[in-house]
Amino acid sequence: MAFPSEQDLAEVVGPLAGALGLDLESITVTRAGAKSAVRVAVDADDRPDLDQLEELSTAVSAEFDAREASGSLNFGPGYTFEVTTPGLDTPLTELRHFRRNTGRLVSVDGGTARIGAVDEDAEQVWLIRPGERTKDAPRVEPCGLASVAGALVEVEFSEPPVEQRDLVGLDLEKYRALHAQKDDK
Repeated sequence: MAFPSEQDLAEVVGPLAGALGLDLESITVTRAGAKSAVRVAVDADDRPDLDQLEELSTAVSAEFDAREASGSLNFGPGYTFEVTTPGLDTPLTELRHFRRNTGRLVSVDGGTARIGAVDEDAEQVWLIRPGERTKDAPRVEPCGLASVAGALVEVEFSEPPVEQRDLVGLDLEKYRALHAQKDDK
């Protein structure tokens, strides 16, 4: 039996992560004989702490061991197992990724914008973009998930501009009203 695929492992890890309130973000398998590795990345709305990662690691390790003993999984001569959270360089591809990063600055569409809010029902992300000129007020715009998928969180070393910060996390109706005002001008 060959080393398990990422899909096979996701079927094992997904329910264990879900039972702990975690979302399985990715599984990466690196096949290299005795130096093979399995890397599991999980996240949650309230960022997982080390205790949660340890609890998942223990549960998954036990399940992998049990399945290897029964012959339903075969990892070969040995492997390294790692449980982590997605890094800052992980592209935002799901609405939950944008929701978890509300207020953060992202690179998107060849520029930068701040995530204002997420409309799960409409599958839209409300972005706060800087004004065209320095003196211009920031503008809000709805973007479909497909058009912003792949955005990357930017590292910020200073506080966001007050004008942008005040627009983060508003009620969706307020965003719609602000966007309509822009269209009226």
